[in-house]
Amino acid sequence: MTPRAIYVEIEISAPIEKVWRRTQDAAQHSRWDLRFSRITPAEPDASGVQSFTYARRVPFHTVEGVGVSIGERSRPDGSRTSALKFFTRDRISPIRAGRGYWRYLPSADGGTRFITGYDYTPGWGHWADVVARPVLGWATAWSFDRLRIWIERGDEPEDWPLRSVLWFWNPRRPRAARCRRSPEGGPRRGDHLRDAPATLASLPSPEAAR
Repeated sequence: MTPRAIYVEIEISAPIEKVWRRTQDAAQHSRWDLRFSRITPAEPDASGVQSFTYARRVPFHTVEGVGVSIGERSRPDGSRTSALKFFTRDRISPIRAGRGYWRYLPSADGGTRFITGYDYTPGWGHWADVVARPVLGWATAWSFDRLRIWIERGDEPEDWPLRSVLWFWNPRRPRAARCRRSPEGGPRRGDHLRDAPATLASLPSPEAAR
């Protein structure tokens, strides 16, 4: 892993339970998250670890991989977390293996701060990752704002396809710029997994879990 982990944070005017439901539903995930075309979960094991497969369609090819995740729905401070590890052997993928988390923090006004931090081993080599990593960071932030719009306004994610990035005349379109790309007071480039939930370290490798 690198000291250039990706960090994205957005404020959503909705209670944690609503944000949790929308983001933890694997069948809905690919509707709002640009990074995935399909996620298929298995039943959780006795410890709560859930295996899944994922796919991302690109022109003339579909990248497929495997992953494991675990969620914490009730923490003493009222927050929630979800941790995951993922892996693919596909040479077309810009990501070979990675790990990350989602954190749900209650806001004083009843809203939710939805945060992710993740890092990965590049699939195309470190030089190509100079281009790929900013694109992945942008895609994550844009997807988070599309999620916010779905939760707050009720606009279906399909109302805002990727091409809506070019709808400059529409101020209601999703925009990556609405997200914070670094922790408050912290650098954009850094070890954003330093504050990951302890459950991340306890997850098995995705291959071993299958």
